Amino acid sequence: MEAADYEVLSVREQLFHERVRECIISTLLFATLYILCHIFLTHFKKPAEFTTVDDEDATVNKIALELCTFTLAVALGAVLLLPFSIISNEVLLSLPRNYYIQWLNGSLIHGLWNLVFLFSNLSLIFLMPFAYFFTESEGFAGSRKGVLGRVYETVVMLMLLTLLVLGIVWVASAIVDNKASRESLYDFWEYYLPYLYSCISFLGVLLLLVCTPLGLARMFSVTGKLLVKPRLLEDLEEQLYCSAFEEAALTRRICNPTSCWLPLDMELLHRQVLALQTQRVLLEKRLRASAWQRNLGYPLAMLCLLVLTGLSVLIVAIHILELLIDEAAMPRGMQDASLGQVSFSKLGSFGAVIQVVLIFYLMVSSVVGFYSSPLFRSLRPRWHDTAMTQIIGNCVCLLVLSSALPVFSRTLGLTRFDLLGDFGRFNWLGNFYIVFLYNAAFAGLTTLCLVKTFTAAVRAELIRAFGLDRLPLPVSGFPRASRKTQHQ
Repeated sequence: MEAADYEVLSVREQLFHERVRECIISTLLFATLYILCHIFLTHFKKPAEFTTVDDEDATVNKIALELCTFTLAVALGAVLLLPFSIISNEVLLSLPRNYYIQWLNGSLIHGLWNLVFLFSNLSLIFLMPFAYFFTESEGFAGSRKGVLGRVYETVVMLMLLTLLVLGIVWVASAIVDNKASRESLYDFWEYYLPYLYSCISFLGVLLLLVCTPLGLARMFSVTGKLLVKPRLLEDLEEQLYCSAFEEAALTRRICNPTSCWLPLDMELLHRQVLALQTQRVLLEKRLRASAWQRNLGYPLAMLCLLVLTGLSVLIVAIHILELLIDEAAMPRGMQDASLGQVSFSKLGSFGAVIQVVLIFYLMVSSVVGFYSSPLFRSLRPRWHDTAMTQIIGNCVCLLVLSSALPVFSRTLGLTRFDLLGDFGRFNWLGNFYIVFLYNAAFAGLTTLCLVKTFTAAVRAELIRAFGLDRLPLPVSGFPRASRKTQHQ
């Protein structure tokens, strides 16, 4: 063989080894996410659904749980996708020729984006509907009972649903663009799936627009419940004594109901006792807390939340000004996988770390806001008491939120990292009016929620600190009784 043949062979071997290395790294990353999500879901599933006398139902629930685990792992991967890409770019900039990070390259990052896009489509369009229909199916009438009969019914229902969704989305694309609808009909992979995922991502971005401002306002109250508040103008010993006295009085009334001539609502009394016990435990926890935990931990946590929230709103406001001044600030897709060439933050590595922290903070806030909204509050999972259909619904909602996170972050200008793969092919990302109105709506809703929450919280704290919440309420019968007394 000549020297040119050896060079061609060495290049092919190098490409082959790089491809194998990327597949191994991707498999290891996804396997790690899958194991973590499986451990997480096992703490929320209802054990009675997996230990039933009917082995068929238990088997169906186990299969559905594995599909939910796969979907949740994809959702977690979508959350980590943009932060991992930003950090990888900064690492390649700092250590461009390091031997130990040669596996970290643009081809790997681009492949991860394509895998997340593929698995998100697969989970939303096929796996989660299959899991839901599978748990609700009973098999066709007259067919043999068993898991296989339920699989046949589920496959038929899934095919009908797929045809229905295909028709709806194709008609919608025909209304928007007739040429694009013809292309989507001829080329399913290149046009239809990106368009369908663009619609799902747009719904996810709208859901983030509603849930994130609500979550940013709720983060302060949630953190306040988890941490111990400092003592300001209040006597914890007196509150603990009053709570214990009321609990003892209610317990004595429950144990001796015949001592009172009035009819007693025992269920209401039990609920009051449980509420007083919870209040007493919280007061004891606050009383046992150290001075450092009470006077330093809570203020620092609130200060961090305030800084992160203010920084997010400030970045969005700056991005709105940039959109008005220069339309080049519009989000766009990156066609190549060139990483390690330039930093995507004006502050360098420090700015990249801030971007990653803000992305995670907004994702956590959106989840808190999602489960705090009245519309989705019933979906909130419960520890070892979550039904299988409820787990499926939670996995679908979390996947919709997380898969829209890269588009959400880039639309708000939280990062300059351009979207890779099919994430950058969304048509509505190039519409100036949509992007501008989205940023303005996010800034307005966030400001409104924060102002409303802070004013209500300050008012409640002042009322509680001065003891106004313990004042006796006026009785409606008193004025009538006083007039009767005056008449007498």
